[in-house]
Amino acid sequence: MNNTVKILLLTFLLSSAGSVVSAESEHDHDASEQTTATDNHQQESNGDDGHGHATEESEESAGVSLSEQQTTLANIKVEVLSARAMDYQVYAPGEILANGYTSYLVSPRVDSVVLRRHVALGDHVEKGQRLVTLFSESVAEAQATYRVSSAEWQRVKKLGRKAMGDNRFISAQSAYEAAYGRLLAFGLSETAIQALGKKSQALGEYTLTAANSGSVQSDDFNQGQRVESGEALMELSDEQELWVKALLAPNIQLDLPAGTLAQVKVGKEWFTAKVIQEAHTIDPQTRTRVVRLQINNDSHRLHPGQFADVYFAFDTAEAVLAVPESALMRSSDGDWTVFIEVEPGEFKAQEVELGRTLGKWREISGVESGSRVVMEGAFFVASQIAKGGFDAHNH
Repeated sequence: MNNTVKILLLTFLLSSAGSVVSAESEHDHDASEQTTATDNHQQESNGDDGHGHATEESEESAGVSLSEQQTTLANIKVEVLSARAMDYQVYAPGEILANGYTSYLVSPRVDSVVLRRHVALGDHVEKGQRLVTLFSESVAEAQATYRVSSAEWQRVKKLGRKAMGDNRFISAQSAYEAAYGRLLAFGLSETAIQALGKKSQALGEYTLTAANSGSVQSDDFNQGQRVESGEALMELSDEQELWVKALLAPNIQLDLPAGTLAQVKVGKEWFTAKVIQEAHTIDPQTRTRVVRLQINNDSHRLHPGQFADVYFAFDTAEAVLAVPESALMRSSDGDWTVFIEVEPGEFKAQEVELGRTLGKWREISGVESGSRVVMEGAFFVASQIAKGGFDAHNH
């Protein structure tokens, strides 16, 4: 076979092979288009949105069916919702405090040195009882001035106004009154001041006494200690009537006028207290609403610093629809919902509007009276509905 014949034969074979490959490519392309069309049809039939995501049901129609075994294991309790007047309590943590209106701080009114203490922490003192004796150079100077002015005033007063003249009489009287007033300002009692003119005593010493009866709440000082003017040595408090500081959440809407009664638990004992004041600002440290109550302590079983549990009792004047706080769940879009049993074992989410907080209950609207509402186990129902919503095949 010559070269010309070989070239012609090779050209024919290559041409035939190209035709076969082209036909197979067209066949594969047609099969691919047919497969894509079939898949699109199946996606539309299954509720797919064309992007590989299952179309979710609306929140209002979200529901789930549970077996009797599931409801038992999950402790799901369903009750018929009915309007009724509610008796409820509102709890607030509290603390027993000294009565600020019958308490006072014992402190020197001039720089002094502590010489002797006469009472100790926890002691009960009577009005006028000696508390602490101090020494002060300023007091010594004031006592000396008083002695001189007192003697002069007694002499001038004895001789009479006519004999001494108006200027001398008024000057002596004014000097005496000024010296007397200065000692009162330094904290000396009237009895102690009057004793200066009757008997000799060391100048500079003075004793602070109790302004009224009460108990020593604090006495953080030592004998021999130098204290500045205004520095607290003791705190005295009349414990017959104490305060209770109750802390409420700032968003709780409660009307607590003066005289409102509350039950206070301290340890294992219960006491009755009454509201006397309410702060109009939020406490900057605890971010709570402060309510002050007054509590009788004639038995002296309570002491400042004790923790307390405060319970305010209320009732609704009218019948309301209410569910426990545990019956309320948030939907995926943030709305509050409850779960209604529409058929035995079949539950549906129902959006509701919240009203007043009634202790551990919450007033609601948006559900008809007579509906069977999940009161316990709502979290399990919500989780089952969420599980069904995330399963594209609703398994």
